[in-house]
Amino acid sequence: MIDEREAGDDVEKLNGLLSPGFINCHCHLELSHMRGHIPKHTGLVDFVLTVINERHYEEKEILAAIEKAETEMLQGGIVAVGDICNNILTIPQKTKGRLRYHNFIEASGFPPAVAEARFKRAVDLYDSYTASLPANSIAPHAPYSVSPEMFRMIDAFPGNNLLTIHNQEIAEENELFEKGSGDLLRMYATMGIDISFFNPSGKSSLQTVSPYFKKGQSLILVHNVCTRKDDLAFIKLQTHPERSRRTNPKPQTFFCLCPNANLYISNLLPDVNMLMQQGVDIVLGTDSLASNDQLSILEEIKTLQENFPGLALTTLLKWSSINGARALQMDKMLGSFEKGKQPGIVLIEGADDLRVSKKTVARRIL
Repeated sequence: MIDEREAGDDVEKLNGLLSPGFINCHCHLELSHMRGHIPKHTGLVDFVLTVINERHYEEKEILAAIEKAETEMLQGGIVAVGDICNNILTIPQKTKGRLRYHNFIEASGFPPAVAEARFKRAVDLYDSYTASLPANSIAPHAPYSVSPEMFRMIDAFPGNNLLTIHNQEIAEENELFEKGSGDLLRMYATMGIDISFFNPSGKSSLQTVSPYFKKGQSLILVHNVCTRKDDLAFIKLQTHPERSRRTNPKPQTFFCLCPNANLYISNLLPDVNMLMQQGVDIVLGTDSLASNDQLSILEEIKTLQENFPGLALTTLLKWSSINGARALQMDKMLGSFEKGKQPGIVLIEGADDLRVSKKTVARRIL
């Protein structure tokens, strides 16, 4: 700190809160062309089927939407993104270097018979990304779309030390693994996927697949709408603070909240108070423009504070900055105002009494 009289002539006074740049830990930039295409509140199964069947637009239109969406994130204060990738279409935009990315190459395929071919496709896509961009992983899509065989391939892939997975987004996901029933069966039938090989574990989806993460990978669990206390007790047996990593190879787990996407698809929200009471590490994401009206971390903060009034803005800003930077393993440069870092600066205006409202805005000033 220096006296204002010694600061020079080009001092700009700002009215608002200053935050380190926002970290968007879960996005599907490649789906930006589907903005407004899918009706709200269809439920996850019909949402997924629509994305699969109707995501194919002209490449020129997709690329323009990707650039526009990235600009929206940039202007809204986002400095880094954990992005899900199923094709190469975001590479040209990302190589411009306007935002930092960790690219999660998504692997999926529920029948064991397709695991080898599907994983080879993921590796080929991974190679395309690593040729141009520095931070990449092969990550499982969701418990209900990845076979044990594919989980083992993901686990064994060299350097795959940061993973993400869609987790417990709907109650039917747990129902599938606990009872072998529920609406996900309709999805498999519609897609012509034979799951006669599948035997329910009698456990929740998270408890079923968690043992597949064996090598000390850090893990970002996304959505967590139907995550329960017993799931957290189970995952804590495999999750240890970063300070223990050198002596304990088990992974560090972050829980990513994307509340606006949850409301868009199913009109449900995760039990944030329970997650906080259990002391888990929380980060924020936007999901895609197929499931959200915007790619804005501030809008996610607004939704959380509106629905969970006890949430302090200081806590939400921690989730959106340093926690997110730690989750994406970018905290050496991003996430906090510290010597040697370049976290970016976001100005938040209209947050009176540390409460956000419809009039609150955020803009990146550095």
